[in-house]
Amino acid sequence: MRLLILLVLILAGVAAFGFYRGWFHLTSDGTPDKSNVTLTVDKDKIQQDKNAAREKTHDLSRPAAKTATPTGSTGQP
Repeated sequence: MRLLILLVLILAGVAAFGFYRGWFHLTSDGTPDKSNVTLTVDKDKIQQDKNAAREKTHDLSRPAAKTATPTGSTGQP
């Protein structure tokens, strides 16, 4: 039962994050007797965000460049 609750919470979190990032859009229209709800998934936006996240993690994984000692300085006071 706890696993099911955890899965539902994860799914709700992903859906909320997806709506926030613009991955999903809901539209509705209809007549007085019927209503139509459409869920649109923007695969291009998901791919752009995926590539941007990959770039950021790649940049974070690079070691920081070592700072060079100024020329003429021996590092001694």
